Amino acid sequence: MWVKGWWVGGGGEAEGRDRRPEADLTRPPMVGAWRSAGGRGCEPGMRVDLFDYHLPEELIAQEPLEDREASRMLVVDCESGAIEHRAFRELPSLVEEGDCMVFNQSRVRKARLLGVKEGSGGRAELLLLRPLKDGTWEALARPFRRLREGSRISFGAGELLAEIVERKGEGLVRVRLETGLAGGVEEAVERLGEVPLPPYIRARLRDPERYQTVFARGTGSAAAPTAGLHFTAATLKTLRSRGVRLAFLRLEVSLDTFRPLACREVEEHRMHSEEVEVGEEVCRQVSAAREEGKKVIAVGTTVARALESAARQGELRPMRGSTDLFIYPGYRFRVVDCLLTNFHLPRSSLLVMVSAFAGR
Repeated sequence: MWVKGWWVGGGGEAEGRDRRPEADLTRPPMVGAWRSAGGRGCEPGMRVDLFDYHLPEELIAQEPLEDREASRMLVVDCESGAIEHRAFRELPSLVEEGDCMVFNQSRVRKARLLGVKEGSGGRAELLLLRPLKDGTWEALARPFRRLREGSRISFGAGELLAEIVERKGEGLVRVRLETGLAGGVEEAVERLGEVPLPPYIRARLRDPERYQTVFARGTGSAAAPTAGLHFTAATLKTLRSRGVRLAFLRLEVSLDTFRPLACREVEEHRMHSEEVEVGEEVCRQVSAAREEGKKVIAVGTTVARALESAARQGELRPMRGSTDLFIYPGYRFRVVDCLLTNFHLPRSSLLVMVSAFAGR
C-alpha cells in the first residue's frame, strides 16, 4: 500500500500465492502506499475494537510469488482520498528524482530451534528473540509448562545446549546457550535453526531466502521487514537510475509486532521495544531530500518507526539503541512523507500506525 503522505498497501504481510477461490487465483496479492495527512488528534478513549475486522484465512497467501514485483498495489492519497489500483512494478513511476527512499536492511535470524529436553527426551522448541547484555537470550519456549528453571535442551547432536535460567510467564524465558563450535552461538544457531514465520503462515518455507529482502545485511530480526520483500535488484537499479536516493537503516523486528493489542483503549497499550540503528548517512540523505522539497519514503512500518524515533527531539539525528515509540492516531509525523506497507492483522499496533499515518 502506498500512502500520500501516501500509503501503499499489500495483501497482508504474506505476499505470495493466495489460498483464494479458484476463479481468483490469477490475481496477485496486494501491497500498498500512503502519504501522511498529519493526524487529527486521538479521540479520548479510542477503542481498540475500532481496529478489529474479520480476516478470512483463505485470503492469506501461504507461499511467496516467484516474481517479487508481481504483487498488486493499492495507492491512496490521504489528502484527496483518491485511490488507485496499480502493480508493484509501477512503483518507480510514483517517485521523483531527489526523493529519498529508506529501507530496513535487517536480516532474519534462523531463530527457531527444535530440540529435545535432557532427561526425558521430550520435544522442546525455542524461538530466540534477542541477546541480553549479560550473555543470555530472551526466548519463547514450548512446551512452557514442562520447562522449569534449570531444564536443559539439546539441539542437533549436542552441538548447542540451552539452559532455562528464568521463566517470565506467557511462554517467555531467559536462556543460556552453550556450544563447542568455533564460531560460537551465532554459528550454531545459523546451522541448526530455522527461519521463523509469522503466525498466519502455516506452510513450510521451501526457500528460506524468499523470506529475506534482497538488501538484507547482518542478522538480528525475528521476523522480516516485509514491505521490502517486493523489491528486486532490478527495482533498486531502476530507482537509482531515476535519481532516487536510497538509504538503509536497521531495526531488529521483534515477534511482539504480531501480538494483538490486549487493552480496551488504544492509549493504554504499552509498546514493546526494538533495537534500532539510524546512521549519519541516512540522516544526511533524508535532510538533503527535505531541503530540496522532496519526499521521504519509508519502506515499511519498521522504517517509519525508526525514523520517527530518531526525530523525537524534533530533528532527525543518528541513533543507536532501543525504541518503544507507539504511533497511534493523533501522532504528527516529523520525517516520513510516504509509506509503503503491506496490509496488517486486526488489532495490531501496525494497523494502528497506518491509521495514524492516513490521518484518521
